[in-house]
Amino acid sequence: MTTNGTTSSSGWSPSSWRTKPIKQPVAYEDQAAVDRSTGKLRRLPPIVTPKEIWKLRRALAEVAQGKAFLLQGGDCAELFDYCNDQAIDTKVKLLLQMSLVLIWGGNKPVVRLARMAGQYAKPRSSPMETVDGKQMPSFRGDILNGYPSDQRDIDPDRLVQAYFHSAATLNYLRAQLASGIADLNNPLEWDLGHVGDPELQQKYARIVESISESLRFMRTVGADTAGQLETVDLFTSHEGLLLEYEEALTRKLKHPSNRNVAPRSKPAPKVSPLTGGALVDPSIVEDAEVTGYYNTSTHFLWVGDRTRQPDHAHIEYFRGIENPIGIKVGPTTSTADLAQLLDIVNPRKEIGKVTLITRYGEGKVDELLPQHIEAVRRTGHTVVWQCDPMHGNTRSTTSGIKTRSFASIFSELASALRIHKDCGSFLGGVHLELTGDAVTECTGGSEGLQDEDLGARYETFCDPRLNEKQALELAFLVAGSQRGEEP
Repeated sequence: MTTNGTTSSSGWSPSSWRTKPIKQPVAYEDQAAVDRSTGKLRRLPPIVTPKEIWKLRRALAEVAQGKAFLLQGGDCAELFDYCNDQAIDTKVKLLLQMSLVLIWGGNKPVVRLARMAGQYAKPRSSPMETVDGKQMPSFRGDILNGYPSDQRDIDPDRLVQAYFHSAATLNYLRAQLASGIADLNNPLEWDLGHVGDPELQQKYARIVESISESLRFMRTVGADTAGQLETVDLFTSHEGLLLEYEEALTRKLKHPSNRNVAPRSKPAPKVSPLTGGALVDPSIVEDAEVTGYYNTSTHFLWVGDRTRQPDHAHIEYFRGIENPIGIKVGPTTSTADLAQLLDIVNPRKEIGKVTLITRYGEGKVDELLPQHIEAVRRTGHTVVWQCDPMHGNTRSTTSGIKTRSFASIFSELASALRIHKDCGSFLGGVHLELTGDAVTECTGGSEGLQDEDLGARYETFCDPRLNEKQALELAFLVAGSQRGEEP
């Protein structure tokens, strides 16, 4: 929490996580090499700024109050090789198209958050895996080791490589946004040819025409006089898994002018410890010189299902940073742990600070989500509720290929929308693993991909992703559900 101009979090520091037990630890063989890499990271400039981070926090406060919708998507395991113009452009364009469909469906702004420019670390259930019949150390993401069998040793130099690939990706992303890649005055290529059902194709075509007509109308009446249609905000995110990296890029910085912190769930008056009189909250004073610790590697970090123990290292780290954060919530999350986690990471109960990312699986969402909604309601916290329909619906084919069913993904997402409505809550966003490429990693969708089709372009190095057709189709289905239409 911030008090009297500095961050005071019960003895917290960027390195206090080292005093706690940790899940998914990394055993480096050469600590001196690790120290050289982290020392280099500490001297490098921030990748993102406090001003950008607070812009996202204000946007997420709108999401938490039902005034906007959050679309988060990108690769499961981002590779250094994905740092190229084509890979970045295809994902940006896909997220833009999906966001336009969701704006049409929900009639509210969409906050765009990419799993990009830093999603280089992956938790693994086992330290070893079998590749082509050979046992080897598990691939843990490009920030630690490489996917080829001869690159499985943990390499501390990859920490610095991750920084420069993240910085280059975000630099190009900013340049493209400034240059008009997201300019809605330019026509979008929707390419609905993959939809085989004529009735479904007509339905989607009507949606596209409605969106296009709305854009034409805005241009005709001069609604873009301030350039609102020429660019969008696109923020970055990754799982805050490798704490050595996150610590090295955590800086104590001043909050930007006109901070305008999101309101608290239950405001409490401040009292001067000297006079007993009321104090003006420094968090809402313009130009207040309040400092805090920022993770400058990305705008938004989340803690995963394997590492969210309340008394462990990752939560210790997350509780001290000003960035908005996400917490994965699954079948193993007890209601008591959920309440405790919220109080630890957000003691001021600031709206927009915490996003709860639910990932149950289509068979468990009806049982567990209502319990968690009620548990959070009792705490007095106002959170962003986001559905991750990917991770709880992973299965293996008879030949051992990891995949996900499009029908199961949409089923959990549709159930989450319905349950939130029934519970007097609302689903604030979706969290998807997707790519802008025509891969064949998830079955189903209008293309009708089957298990036997997965070998055509199965390119993921970790979990299966929706391809560009499936991702766009999912956006259409969600938009229809938001409007009360039958899928």
